[in-house]
Amino acid sequence: MTSKTDEATSPADAPADALGYEQARDELIEVVRRLETGGTTLEESLALWERGEELAKICRRWLDGARARLDAALAGSGEDGDDGDEGGGDSD
Repeated sequence: MTSKTDEATSPADAPADALGYEQARDELIEVVRRLETGGTTLEESLALWERGEELAKICRRWLDGARARLDAALAGSGEDGDDGDEGGGDSD
């Protein structure tokens, strides 16, 4: 029952490189929730903040990678369709 909460409260158990985007995002949401709720010591809050920064970087890397893949796919499909698209109204 509390395994999801336990995972979020023990970030050292999950190495940063092993987290997928959804896992990092979900843990980041939990970290933010705990920080917003308050009731933690200064040391706990600092540890949560640091973990949140690390998780945000992981999410950013995943999103940057996804953007690069999309850009590459669009560039690849654009090469096939560019000849037909440019023949439209730009030659006026």
